Amino acid sequence: MILPVDTQQKPSVSHPATTLIRLLGPGVIAGAADDDPSGIATYSQAGAQFGYQQLWSVVLTFPFMVAIQLVAARIGRVTGKGVIANARLIYPEWVVIALVALVVVANTINIAADLAAMGSAITLIMGGPAPFYALLVGIFCAIAEVFVPYRRYSHILKWLTLVLFVYVLAVFTIHIDWIEAVHATLKPTFELDTDYLLTIVAVFGTTISPYVFFWQTAQEVEDMQLARERPLVEQAEDTGHHLKRMAIDTGIGMAFSNGIAFCIMITTAATLHQAGMTNIATAADAAEALRPLAGPLTFALFSLGIIGTGLLAVPVLAGSAGYAVAEAMHWRSSLELKPLRARGFYAVIAAATLIGAALGFTAMDPIKMLFWAAVINGFVAVPVMVAMMIMASRLNLMGKYRLGKGVALAGWASTLLMAVAAGFLLWSIFA
Repeated sequence: MILPVDTQQKPSVSHPATTLIRLLGPGVIAGAADDDPSGIATYSQAGAQFGYQQLWSVVLTFPFMVAIQLVAARIGRVTGKGVIANARLIYPEWVVIALVALVVVANTINIAADLAAMGSAITLIMGGPAPFYALLVGIFCAIAEVFVPYRRYSHILKWLTLVLFVYVLAVFTIHIDWIEAVHATLKPTFELDTDYLLTIVAVFGTTISPYVFFWQTAQEVEDMQLARERPLVEQAEDTGHHLKRMAIDTGIGMAFSNGIAFCIMITTAATLHQAGMTNIATAADAAEALRPLAGPLTFALFSLGIIGTGLLAVPVLAGSAGYAVAEAMHWRSSLELKPLRARGFYAVIAAATLIGAALGFTAMDPIKMLFWAAVINGFVAVPVMVAMMIMASRLNLMGKYRLGKGVALAGWASTLLMAVAAGFLLWSIFA
């Protein structure tokens, strides 16, 4: 029976904002998780020690971040496999083991540093023992990641990214010499000094981090499986919309990540550096130092941001370690699976998180862990990026979706940037 015209259903038109939110996913979460507490500490130290002088670094890394994250996303969506699962197909076993070991060790140290920073931030607000708070947060993150299905967890992480806007608000609570800041950003200075180079490598290492490569690749696979879609390499129809969606998601995610980093660095440059406080070891130190200089509002925003970004970053760090080990060991690996169906995968996630939390009770200095976690990431990123670039260029893995000249050039340039930064640091130490 044909219904009257005025009661027939009309096709719904999606609101542009709703459409954009649906396009955002792995790239935005990866970008937000990149601004973890160790990253906040690194950007704070750069601003406090060198003022506006290193603002150029977060602008420079943006196109390189987009390029390498697009490579990571494409590997996952095209092949339907994670980084290590693809590595097993083309590299000797020792290379695969080395890549997994590097990522797991770097991620566990990073988790320890992030949980320590979160514990310190909670102590600033509530008082009490920081290691105890770090342990509680670690247990909470492990339980949530193991027992909450991916379809729900990914939405939680997506909305949790909004916490980073507290650092944008912080910029508007202080006075900034914008002329000097813009000049330093557009006309950078460079020093062949060990402290300067160490900070630059730390900034590069916390913006271009191996764990976000693994996470974005794995989440493209998770999203594909959740939508019951086949890998692009197995599809005959036009799949340009998938590539467009990844480009939008990744571009916005990395712009968001670097924009927040810029806000953190400029806030500490305009306050701590101007006041002569040039040695900020942790994100919590930065928050505490800001209290008398910029007022309680800026202190509160900085402290809440540390806790919120940690809740976002720790699961990403542990999850990327879980994916790497599970793929190397031929285990099931999906956050959508129930714990008993992916025991090894979830065991690695829980172990990385809890070991990281336990390190807070040892003699290891959490202050040094924060900064050195970023430096370690800067060195680990180089072999991981080389491996990914070779994978993404292989016809037998990627088919017609292997990297074109433009993306390949940008990806290799990103890899070279990280290698040069690490090389300069080694030269400055041993020269």
